[in-house]
Amino acid sequence: MRLAKPLWIAAVILCSHTLLSAQSTWHVVKTLPIGGPGGMDYITIDPVSHHLYVTRSTHTQVIDPASGKVIADIPGQQRSHGVALVPKLGRGFITDGGGKGAIVVFDLKTNATLGTIAAVPDADGIIYDAFTNRILVSAGDSNALLTLDPNIDPKTGKIDTPIALGGAPEFLATDGAGKAFVNLEDKNQVAVVDLKARKVIARWLVAPGGHPVGMAIDRNRHHLILGCRNPQKMIVLSTETGKVLAGLPIGQGVDADAFHNGQLFASTGDGAMTVAAETAPGKFEVVQSVQTRIGAKTMGIDPSTSTIYLPTMEFEPQAPGATGRRTPKPDSFMIVVVAK
Repeated sequence: MRLAKPLWIAAVILCSHTLLSAQSTWHVVKTLPIGGPGGMDYITIDPVSHHLYVTRSTHTQVIDPASGKVIADIPGQQRSHGVALVPKLGRGFITDGGGKGAIVVFDLKTNATLGTIAAVPDADGIIYDAFTNRILVSAGDSNALLTLDPNIDPKTGKIDTPIALGGAPEFLATDGAGKAFVNLEDKNQVAVVDLKARKVIARWLVAPGGHPVGMAIDRNRHHLILGCRNPQKMIVLSTETGKVLAGLPIGQGVDADAFHNGQLFASTGDGAMTVAAETAPGKFEVVQSVQTRIGAKTMGIDPSTSTIYLPTMEFEPQAPGATGRRTPKPDSFMIVVVAK
């Protein structure tokens, strides 16, 4: 049947709109079966090599996402949490929260361990701040923010004097101009730290969220993105005033947030990834919920390819009404890959 011209034009417009919508929708494109022993925590992506760095409790895997192969495995940790990369020095840094706490320094080319720096118990979230040229580490049980020079002697060097936070930090971000923002999950606050003065200069409440754990930053718009567990919210907060701009619903068990190309993300352990956006000046809305897999509570985005990676495992079935940690199946570690 041949359509009349107005109907034909309408059909073309509708088809074009459908294609555009499909192209702008995030979805799971594949899953990389990795395996190997150990748990999992944060994932870090090198945007140049595109390698994935995933902490696995007692070791840290380096994975090529193109082949799905483990290209290196860095041993020697008690309870690894996160990885920070400093490409200009050819170094990587792994937080080890076990025992008295440590930071493992490794070579980015060979993935060989260069040394281990003594830290404090529960060394956890870790990032590199180029403005201050410091590695920053949150230490929850120690209620402290740690800093160290990335050019430190990996065998004899020492961390800077810890900055007392007055609460238990989880993750952190920096504004690129000398301030750090740190989640205090036990205080329902964000601590604002002047890195030059080495002290907390403000404390911002995160209500209507609570128990903030995940954090990301949009430096251009001066927004913090927080993942809160109780109540379950994605909080958008102004880095200029501390004012809460939005509180959006998310799933259970959030552990990471991200920002990319104007969109805000929260990954949760119940197997959902919330995507939000500023749909009008000062107005934020959830625009999509991507079904990933149970346990996929942390994530990392490769900004150069707009690809999101979420580590998880297969888990044993839970009894009806059961709560708490799920039991992972042996050798079931995988990475869920999400793209548009």
